[in-house]
Amino acid sequence: MKIVITDASTVTGGDLSFDIFEQFGQVVKYDLTTAEELPLRIKDADIVLCNKTPMTAAAMKTAEKLKYIGLFATGYNNVDLEYTRAKGITVCNVPGYSTEAVAQHTFALILELLCRVSDYNQTVKQGDWVKSRTFSYFPIPLYELNGKTLGIVGMGSIGGRVVDIALAFGMKVLVYKRSRLNDERVKQVSLDELLSASDIVSMHCPLNKDSENMMNAQSFNKMKDGAVFINTARGGLVDEYALRDALLSGKLLGAGLDVLRREPMDKDCPLLGVENCIITPHIAWAGLETRKRLMEIVTSNIAAFISGKPVNTV
Repeated sequence: MKIVITDASTVTGGDLSFDIFEQFGQVVKYDLTTAEELPLRIKDADIVLCNKTPMTAAAMKTAEKLKYIGLFATGYNNVDLEYTRAKGITVCNVPGYSTEAVAQHTFALILELLCRVSDYNQTVKQGDWVKSRTFSYFPIPLYELNGKTLGIVGMGSIGGRVVDIALAFGMKVLVYKRSRLNDERVKQVSLDELLSASDIVSMHCPLNKDSENMMNAQSFNKMKDGAVFINTARGGLVDEYALRDALLSGKLLGAGLDVLRREPMDKDCPLLGVENCIITPHIAWAGLETRKRLMEIVTSNIAAFISGKPVNTV
Protein backbone atom coordinates (compact mmCIF):
# COMPACT_ATOMS: atom_id res chain seq x y z
CA MET A 1 0.00 0.00 0.00
CA LYS A 2 1.35 3.41 -0.96
CA ILE A 3 0.69 6.42 1.26
CA VAL A 4 1.41 9.88 -0.11
CA ILE A 5 1.66 12.87 2.24
CA THR A 6 1.24 15.99 0.12
CA ASP A 7 1.97 18.88 2.51
CA ALA A 8 3.98 17.60 5.46
CA SER A 9 5.49 21.01 6.24
CA THR A 10 2.05 22.32 7.24
CA VAL A 11 1.94 19.78 10.08
CA THR A 12 5.53 19.75 11.37
CA GLY A 13 8.66 21.81 11.09
CA GLY A 14 10.72 18.76 11.99
CA ASP A 15 9.55 18.25 15.57
CA LEU A 16 7.26 15.34 14.65
CA SER A 17 7.98 12.19 12.67
CA PHE A 18 5.78 10.63 10.01
CA ASP A 19 7.34 7.19 10.60
CA ILE A 20 4.18 6.15 12.46
CA PHE A 21 2.45 5.71 9.09
CA GLU A 22 5.00 3.15 7.84
CA GLN A 23 3.09 0.43 9.70
CA PHE A 24 0.47 0.71 6.95
CA GLY A 25 2.77 0.64 3.92
CA GLN A 26 5.25 2.66 1.87
CA VAL A 27 5.23 6.35 2.79
CA VAL A 28 6.20 9.08 0.32
CA LYS A 29 6.36 12.53 1.87
CA TYR A 30 6.36 15.96 0.20
CA ASP A 31 6.77 19.22 2.11
CA LEU A 32 4.31 20.99 -0.19
CA THR A 33 2.53 20.09 -3.42
CA THR A 34 1.29 22.50 -6.06
CA ALA A 35 -1.85 21.96 -8.11
CA GLU A 36 0.35 21.18 -11.10
CA GLU A 37 2.41 18.61 -9.20
CA LEU A 38 -0.49 16.85 -7.48
CA PRO A 39 -1.84 14.60 -10.29
CA LEU A 40 1.54 12.95 -10.86
CA ARG A 41 2.41 12.65 -7.18
CA ILE A 42 -0.80 10.82 -6.23
CA LYS A 43 -1.14 8.82 -9.45
CA ASP A 44 -0.36 5.46 -7.84
CA ALA A 45 -1.39 6.27 -4.25
CA ASP A 46 -3.76 4.06 -2.26
CA ILE A 47 -3.96 6.62 0.54
CA VAL A 48 -3.42 10.38 0.46
CA LEU A 49 -2.80 12.33 3.65
CA CYS A 50 -3.08 16.10 3.41
CA ASN A 51 -3.87 19.25 5.32
CA LYS A 52 -4.77 22.04 2.89
CA THR A 53 -3.79 20.58 -0.50
CA PRO A 54 -6.75 21.12 -2.89
CA MET A 55 -7.96 17.62 -3.71
CA THR A 56 -9.82 18.49 -6.91
CA ALA A 57 -11.65 16.11 -9.21
CA ALA A 58 -9.15 16.89 -11.97
CA ALA A 59 -6.22 15.89 -9.79
CA MET A 60 -7.87 12.76 -8.40
CA LYS A 61 -8.83 11.43 -11.84
CA THR A 62 -5.22 10.31 -12.28
CA ALA A 63 -5.32 8.38 -8.97
CA GLU A 64 -7.14 5.23 -10.05
CA LYS A 65 -5.99 3.26 -6.97
CA LEU A 66 -7.01 5.94 -4.46
CA LYS A 67 -9.27 4.54 -1.76
CA TYR A 68 -8.80 6.89 1.19
CA ILE A 69 -8.03 10.55 1.95
CA GLY A 70 -6.98 11.36 5.50
CA LEU A 71 -7.03 14.99 6.54
CA PHE A 72 -4.65 16.57 9.03
CA ALA A 73 -7.49 18.96 9.85
CA THR A 74 -11.08 19.34 10.95
CA GLY A 75 -12.10 21.32 7.86
CA TYR A 76 -12.56 19.47 4.57
CA ASN A 77 -13.52 22.18 2.10
CA ASN A 78 -10.32 21.46 0.15
CA VAL A 79 -11.71 18.06 -0.95
CA ASP A 80 -14.18 17.62 -3.80
CA LEU A 81 -16.62 15.44 -1.86
CA GLU A 82 -18.97 15.05 -4.80
CA TYR A 83 -16.17 13.32 -6.70
CA THR A 84 -14.95 11.18 -3.77
CA ARG A 85 -18.47 9.97 -3.03
CA ALA A 86 -19.09 9.11 -6.66
CA LYS A 87 -15.85 7.12 -6.75
CA GLY A 88 -16.26 5.47 -3.36
CA ILE A 89 -13.21 7.18 -1.86
CA THR A 90 -13.44 7.45 1.93
CA VAL A 91 -12.55 10.85 3.41
CA CYS A 92 -11.85 11.23 7.13
CA ASN A 93 -11.12 14.37 9.13
CA VAL A 94 -10.00 15.00 12.71
CA PRO A 95 -12.71 16.73 14.74
CA GLY A 96 -12.04 18.20 18.15
CA TYR A 97 -8.28 17.75 18.29
CA SER A 98 -7.52 21.48 18.71
CA THR A 99 -10.24 22.49 21.18
CA GLU A 100 -7.90 23.18 24.10
CA ALA A 101 -5.29 24.95 21.99
CA VAL A 102 -7.71 27.27 20.18
CA ALA A 103 -9.54 28.19 23.38
CA GLN A 104 -6.19 28.93 25.01
CA HIS A 105 -5.08 31.08 22.06
CA THR A 106 -8.38 32.96 22.15
CA PHE A 107 -7.57 34.11 25.66
CA ALA A 108 -3.94 34.77 24.78
CA LEU A 109 -5.23 37.36 22.30
CA ILE A 110 -7.78 38.76 24.76
CA LEU A 111 -5.21 39.07 27.54
CA GLU A 112 -2.67 40.69 25.25
CA LEU A 113 -5.18 43.36 24.25
CA LEU A 114 -6.27 44.06 27.83
CA CYS A 115 -3.00 43.48 29.75
CA ARG A 116 -0.55 44.69 27.06
CA VAL A 117 2.23 42.41 28.32
CA SER A 118 4.34 42.58 25.14
CA ASP A 119 4.01 46.39 24.95
CA TYR A 120 5.13 46.87 28.53
CA ASN A 121 7.94 44.37 28.04
CA GLN A 122 9.11 46.44 25.09
CA THR A 123 9.09 49.67 27.11
CA VAL A 124 11.21 48.00 29.79
CA LYS A 125 13.69 46.76 27.18
CA GLN A 126 13.88 50.32 25.84
CA GLY A 127 15.01 51.46 29.30
CA ASP A 128 11.83 53.25 30.37
CA TRP A 129 11.73 51.54 33.77
CA VAL A 130 15.35 52.42 34.39
CA LYS A 131 14.46 56.07 33.80
CA SER A 132 11.20 55.94 35.79
CA ARG A 133 10.92 58.21 38.84
CA THR A 134 8.38 55.85 40.47
CA PHE A 135 8.31 52.12 41.15
CA SER A 136 5.48 51.63 38.63
CA TYR A 137 4.51 53.42 35.45
CA PHE A 138 1.42 52.69 33.36
CA PRO A 139 1.01 55.02 30.36
CA ILE A 140 -0.71 52.22 28.39
CA PRO A 141 -4.26 51.54 29.68
CA LEU A 142 -4.91 48.20 31.40
CA TYR A 143 -8.22 46.43 31.99
CA GLU A 144 -9.65 43.58 34.07
CA LEU A 145 -11.66 40.68 32.65
CA ASN A 146 -13.68 40.17 35.82
CA GLY A 147 -17.24 41.47 35.37
CA LYS A 148 -16.92 42.05 31.65
CA THR A 149 -19.30 40.47 29.13
CA LEU A 150 -17.95 38.04 26.57
CA GLY A 151 -20.10 37.39 23.52
CA ILE A 152 -19.46 34.08 21.78
CA VAL A 153 -20.69 33.64 18.21
CA GLY A 154 -21.04 29.90 17.68
CA MET A 155 -21.00 27.26 20.38
CA GLY A 156 -19.27 24.05 19.39
CA SER A 157 -16.58 22.33 21.43
CA ILE A 158 -14.20 25.31 21.19
CA GLY A 159 -16.87 27.84 22.10
CA GLY A 160 -17.83 25.67 25.06
CA ARG A 161 -14.25 25.56 26.30
CA VAL A 162 -14.00 29.33 25.93
CA VAL A 163 -17.06 29.58 28.18
CA ASP A 164 -15.28 27.52 30.85
CA ILE A 165 -12.28 29.86 30.83
CA ALA A 166 -14.39 33.01 30.74
CA LEU A 167 -16.35 31.93 33.79
CA ALA A 168 -13.12 31.21 35.64
CA PHE A 169 -12.16 34.85 35.03
CA GLY A 170 -15.48 36.00 36.48
CA MET A 171 -16.93 37.09 33.15
CA LYS A 172 -20.56 37.11 32.03
CA VAL A 173 -21.19 35.14 28.84
CA LEU A 174 -23.66 35.71 26.03
CA VAL A 175 -23.98 33.19 23.19
CA TYR A 176 -25.42 33.47 19.72
CA LYS A 177 -26.26 30.10 18.21
CA ARG A 178 -29.00 29.25 15.73
CA SER A 179 -30.07 26.03 17.43
CA ARG A 180 -31.38 25.82 20.98
CA LEU A 181 -28.63 25.87 23.60
CA ASN A 182 -29.04 24.10 26.93
CA ASP A 183 -26.39 25.65 29.15
CA GLU A 184 -27.55 27.44 32.27
CA ARG A 185 -24.15 29.09 32.71
CA VAL A 186 -24.70 31.40 29.73
CA LYS A 187 -27.47 33.49 28.20
CA GLN A 188 -28.51 32.73 24.63
CA VAL A 189 -29.37 35.91 22.73
CA SER A 190 -29.82 37.27 19.22
CA LEU A 191 -26.74 38.37 17.31
CA ASP A 192 -27.77 42.02 17.55
CA GLU A 193 -28.14 41.81 21.33
CA LEU A 194 -24.81 40.05 21.64
CA LEU A 195 -23.01 42.70 19.60
CA SER A 196 -24.53 45.61 21.48
CA ALA A 197 -24.06 44.17 24.99
CA SER A 198 -20.62 42.52 24.80
CA ASP A 199 -17.31 44.04 25.87
CA ILE A 200 -15.54 41.34 23.89
CA VAL A 201 -16.93 39.48 20.86
CA SER A 202 -15.24 36.19 19.94
CA MET A 203 -15.97 34.18 16.80
CA HIS A 204 -16.29 30.38 17.05
CA CYS A 205 -18.64 29.46 14.19
CA PRO A 206 -18.01 27.67 10.87
CA LEU A 207 -17.66 29.51 7.56
CA ASN A 208 -20.48 28.91 5.11
CA LYS A 209 -22.68 30.90 2.73
CA ASP A 210 -24.78 32.16 5.63
CA SER A 211 -21.90 33.24 7.86
CA GLU A 212 -19.54 34.73 5.26
CA ASN A 213 -18.93 38.43 5.99
CA MET A 214 -21.33 38.30 8.95
CA MET A 215 -19.00 40.74 10.70
CA ASN A 216 -19.34 43.70 8.36
CA ALA A 217 -19.64 47.48 8.75
CA GLN A 218 -23.17 47.21 10.14
CA SER A 219 -22.09 44.53 12.64
CA PHE A 220 -19.13 46.53 13.93
CA ASN A 221 -21.30 49.64 14.24
CA LYS A 222 -23.64 47.69 16.53
CA MET A 223 -20.80 46.82 18.92
CA LYS A 224 -20.05 48.81 22.06
CA ASP A 225 -17.68 51.73 21.73
CA GLY A 226 -14.30 50.51 22.95
CA ALA A 227 -15.14 46.81 22.58
CA VAL A 228 -12.66 44.13 21.55
CA PHE A 229 -13.07 41.75 18.61
CA ILE A 230 -11.48 38.27 18.44
CA ASN A 231 -11.47 35.79 15.56
CA THR A 232 -9.81 32.38 15.83
CA ALA A 233 -12.39 30.69 13.59
CA ARG A 234 -12.28 31.53 9.86
CA GLY A 235 -11.13 34.70 8.12
CA GLY A 236 -14.06 34.73 5.71
CA LEU A 237 -16.42 35.59 8.57
CA VAL A 238 -15.05 39.13 8.56
CA ASP A 239 -15.09 42.05 6.15
CA GLU A 240 -11.50 43.13 6.76
CA TYR A 241 -11.98 46.63 5.37
CA ALA A 242 -14.87 47.19 7.76
CA LEU A 243 -12.79 45.90 10.67
CA ARG A 244 -9.92 48.21 9.72
CA ASP A 245 -12.28 51.19 9.69
CA ALA A 246 -13.70 50.24 13.10
CA LEU A 247 -10.18 50.00 14.54
CA LEU A 248 -8.79 53.18 13.01
CA SER A 249 -11.85 55.23 13.96
CA GLY A 250 -11.56 54.20 17.61
CA LYS A 251 -14.91 52.43 17.53
CA LEU A 252 -13.08 49.30 18.72
CA LEU A 253 -10.33 49.25 21.33
CA GLY A 254 -8.60 46.46 19.47
CA ALA A 255 -8.82 43.18 17.61
CA GLY A 256 -7.03 39.86 17.90
CA LEU A 257 -6.97 37.60 14.85
CA ASP A 258 -5.46 34.22 14.10
CA VAL A 259 -7.14 33.87 10.70
CA LEU A 260 -7.49 36.04 7.60
CA ARG A 261 -9.51 35.89 4.39
CA ARG A 262 -6.39 34.99 2.41
CA GLU A 263 -3.60 32.89 3.88
CA PRO A 264 -0.68 33.41 3.69
CA MET A 265 -1.39 37.09 4.32
CA ASP A 266 -1.56 39.31 1.24
CA LYS A 267 0.93 42.16 1.15
CA ASP A 268 -2.04 44.49 0.57
CA CYS A 269 -4.18 43.06 3.40
CA PRO A 270 -6.13 46.02 4.82
CA LEU A 271 -5.22 45.01 8.38
CA LEU A 272 -1.47 44.91 7.87
CA GLY A 273 0.17 47.57 10.02
CA VAL A 274 -2.96 48.53 11.99
CA GLU A 275 -1.47 49.13 15.44
CA ASN A 276 -4.41 48.04 17.56
CA CYS A 277 -4.85 44.81 15.61
CA ILE A 278 -2.86 41.79 16.80
CA ILE A 279 -2.46 39.12 14.12
CA THR A 280 -0.94 35.67 14.54
CA PRO A 281 -0.31 33.43 11.48
CA HIS A 282 -3.03 30.77 11.94
CA ILE A 283 -1.20 29.09 14.81
CA ALA A 284 -3.94 28.58 17.40
CA TRP A 285 -4.03 24.88 16.47
CA ALA A 286 -0.25 24.44 16.28
CA GLY A 287 0.87 23.64 19.83
CA LEU A 288 3.16 20.62 20.05
CA GLU A 289 0.75 18.58 22.14
CA THR A 290 -2.07 19.50 19.77
CA ARG A 291 -0.19 18.32 16.70
CA LYS A 292 0.84 15.10 18.45
CA ARG A 293 -2.83 14.47 19.14
CA LEU A 294 -3.60 15.22 15.51
CA MET A 295 -1.07 12.65 14.28
CA GLU A 296 -2.43 10.03 16.66
CA ILE A 297 -6.00 10.51 15.46
CA VAL A 298 -4.99 10.46 11.79
CA THR A 299 -3.22 7.17 12.50
CA SER A 300 -6.24 5.66 14.25
CA ASN A 301 -8.47 6.86 11.40
CA ILE A 302 -6.35 4.89 8.92
CA ALA A 303 -6.36 1.81 11.13
CA ALA A 304 -10.15 1.97 11.42
CA PHE A 305 -10.51 2.31 7.66
CA ILE A 306 -8.24 -0.66 6.98
CA SER A 307 -10.23 -2.75 9.49
CA GLY A 308 -13.39 -2.00 7.52
CA LYS A 309 -14.89 0.24 10.21
CA PRO A 310 -14.00 3.83 9.22
CA VAL A 311 -14.56 6.62 11.72
CA ASN A 312 -14.69 10.41 11.38
CA THR A 313 -15.92 10.13 7.81
CA VAL A 314 -17.18 13.26 6.04
